[in-house]
Amino acid sequence: MRVRIETERLILRPFVPEDYEAAFKWCGDPDVNEYMIYPLYKSAEDVKTWLESRKLDEPDNYDLGIELKESGELIGSGGLVYNAKRDVWVVGYNIRKDQWGHGYVPEAMQGIINHISKTRTIRAIEGQFAAENHKSQRVMEKLGMHYSHDSEFEKLDGSRKYAAKTFIKEF
Repeated sequence: MRVRIETERLILRPFVPEDYEAAFKWCGDPDVNEYMIYPLYKSAEDVKTWLESRKLDEPDNYDLGIELKESGELIGSGGLVYNAKRDVWVVGYNIRKDQWGHGYVPEAMQGIINHISKTRTIRAIEGQFAAENHKSQRVMEKLGMHYSHDSEFEKLDGSRKYAAKTFIKEF
C-alpha cells in the first residue's frame, strides 16, 4: 500500500529499491532472521531484487518500512495483510537488532492499525510467532493480543520448522 503514516517517533512508508542496503542490515542478520519465515539474505543485492519485486498497490497489504523520524534511518519493516477468507488482519514485523527494546514495533503496528481503521472495519488482528520467541510474544501483548492456539510454521525454503503460538485481538 502506498501510504505514509506518522507516529510519535516513526514514519511508516513504502519501501523503494534504494532501501536495499539499509534493509540488508536486518534481512541479512542471523539473529533477526532466526524466527522469520524468509531465508537469511546473503547479500544486499538479493534484498534489492526482493524490493524491486514488491507490489505496492495491493489494498489489503500494508507492509511498510519503519523509519526513525529523528534521523530518517530505516530500521525495520512491519505491517498487516488482510486475510479475506478468515476476516482477519495478519500482523508481521522485523527490526534491526540494535533497535530492539525501544518499543518501536508496537508503536508502528498500532499506527498502521489506527490508519486502517479510519477507512475499514477491523474485526480482528492475528499474529503467529515461534513459541521460543518471547520478544514477539511481548509485542503482541502490548498490542492487546492474547493467546489463541498452538500452531507451527516453516521457513519458506523448508530449512526449519517451528512450534508456534497464535495470538489474536478482536475488536
